[in-house]
Amino acid sequence: MNRSYSDQAEVDCMEVKVEGFGKGSQIPVEYTCDGEDRMPAIAVEGFPSGTKSLALIVDDPDAPSGLFTHCIIYNIPTSVKVIDSSILKQTGVLSGVNDFGNKGYGGPCPPPGKPHRYYFKVLALDTTLTKAGMKRKDFDNAVRGHVLGQAEYMGTYLRKH
Repeated sequence: MNRSYSDQAEVDCMEVKVEGFGKGSQIPVEYTCDGEDRMPAIAVEGFPSGTKSLALIVDDPDAPSGLFTHCIIYNIPTSVKVIDSSILKQTGVLSGVNDFGNKGYGGPCPPPGKPHRYYFKVLALDTTLTKAGMKRKDFDNAVRGHVLGQAEYMGTYLRKH
C-alpha cells in the first residue's frame, strides 16, 4: 500500500526531483545497498503557504513484508531547496528510524527477482515535530492533520544477485 497523507493536499504546487534518474526509471546502483548506499539529492520546489517544515519519506510498497520504510527525516527548514545526506547535520532536523532499524537513509535492497518501486515523498507540514527517532507508525500519527501538501518521485530497482 502506498500511503497518501492528505486528502486536501496541494499536490500541484509542490514538485520533487531526485538526482541521477528519471521519474519511473531505474535507480542507479550507488544509491542502493549494492553500491555506496548514498542518499541522492532531492530538489524541492513550491510548497503551500503556511508550511512550517518539510518531511522526507522513502518507501517500498513492493516489499515481501508489506510497505518498507527506507527513510524518515523531518523538521527540514522551508529554506532548504535540496535535501541530501548533509541534511541531518542541520540544527533541528530529526530522523526517524527506518525499517532497517537505523536513522537516516537506507537504500533500495530488494530480494532478487522482480523490480520494486521506491517512492521519494516530500510532505509540507504546518508544524514541526518534537520527538526524535520515531518509527513509521508514530510518524504517520504525528503528521495526521498537519500535511498541507505532498509531492513524490518514483524510481525502480531490480537486484540481480
